[in-house]
Amino acid sequence: MSITRRKFLGWLGAAAGAMTMGIEKNAGAATNKLFTTHLNSLGVLHDITRCIGCRKCEAACNQVNSLPAPERPFDDLTVLDKWRRTRAESYTVVNRYAPTGSSSPVFVKNQCNHCLEPACASACFVKAFRKLPTGAVAYNASLCVGCRYCMIACPFNIPAYEYNNAFTPRVMKCTLCQPRLEKGQLPGCVESCPKEALTFGHRGELVKIARKRIQKYPYRYIDHVYGETEMGGTSWLYISGVPFREIGLREDLGVQSAPQLTSGPLASVPVVVGLWPVLLTGIYAISKRKDKIAEEEKNDQVARVIADAKKDMENKLAAQKDKLNQEKQAAINLEVKKALAGAAKEAETKKE
Repeated sequence: MSITRRKFLGWLGAAAGAMTMGIEKNAGAATNKLFTTHLNSLGVLHDITRCIGCRKCEAACNQVNSLPAPERPFDDLTVLDKWRRTRAESYTVVNRYAPTGSSSPVFVKNQCNHCLEPACASACFVKAFRKLPTGAVAYNASLCVGCRYCMIACPFNIPAYEYNNAFTPRVMKCTLCQPRLEKGQLPGCVESCPKEALTFGHRGELVKIARKRIQKYPYRYIDHVYGETEMGGTSWLYISGVPFREIGLREDLGVQSAPQLTSGPLASVPVVVGLWPVLLTGIYAISKRKDKIAEEEKNDQVARVIADAKKDMENKLAAQKDKLNQEKQAAINLEVKKALAGAAKEAETKKE
C-alpha cells in the first residue's frame, strides 16, 4: 500500500471536516441537555444512622441480579475490616467507617447513585447509558464499545468492567432493580433491609422525608441531604449523623451537573473516534511505505556488494591467470635455455 504524506494529511482534513459538520448538526455525544422530565423520578433515601452493616442488602442484590456467589458468605462480617468498592460481580457494597469523635462505627451502603444528569451518559459517545423515567440509569451492552470513559467520568467511582470476560466484556453497575420496578416491586436491597435504613419512593417525597427527619432530630443528623444538589442531583439520597467526607462521600463535587461541565471537552470525542481509523490507516500506510523503501535500499545495497565482490573476484582470477601464464612462460623459456645450452655443449664435445 503506497501513500504520500500529502495524501494522508488530505484524508485527515477531509474526515475532520465531515465529522465537524456532523457534530454541528447533531451533537449527540456530550451535551448540556437537562433531564427535566426525570426530576421527580423514583429513588432511594439511605438513612446512614439506621444502617447496622448486616450486608443483607448485598445478599439481596446478589440474588435478584443473579450475580456470582462471593468467595465469603454474606453473613461473614469480617469483610468489613477492609474498604471495598463495587465490582462487576457485586453491584453494591457496605463499608464500615470510624469517624472522628464517634463512639461507634458507621456503616454506609454504596452503589450507583443514578444521577439526574449522569456523567456516564454524558461521557458515552455511543449512548450506551441513558436516564430512564423511573430514575434508573440504564446500560445497553450491545451499544458499548468498551472505551470505559464512563468509569473515568463517574465522580463516585462506581462502574466496573468485566476484565475477566475476554470476548463480551460489559460495564457493570446497580440497575436500581429496573426489571423489578417494571413489575411494581421494590428494589431488592430496600425490600431486604431489616432496619428500614432504605426508603423507596418518588425523589421529591424522599427529599421531604429527609428534611423532616433532620428537623425533628437536629442532634442526630447533619443538616444536609446528600445527593439533593451534588452534581446536579442524584436519585439516591443520603442523610447522616457525621460529616459525609468522613464516610467516603465526596464533598467537593459542587452543584453543577456533569453534562454542563463536560459539554465542551467531550463534544470532540466523536471527532477523535471518527478520525482514529483514518489516523491508524495513514500511520499504517506510511509505515508500510517506509518498510518498502528500506527493503528496496537493502536489496540495492546487497546487489552492489555482490557485484563488487564478483568484480573483485574476476580481477583476482585474471591476475592469477596472468601470473600463471607468466610462470609457465618463464618455465618454458628456462627449459629452452637449458636445451640450447646442452646442445651447444654436446657440439663442442664432438669437435674434440
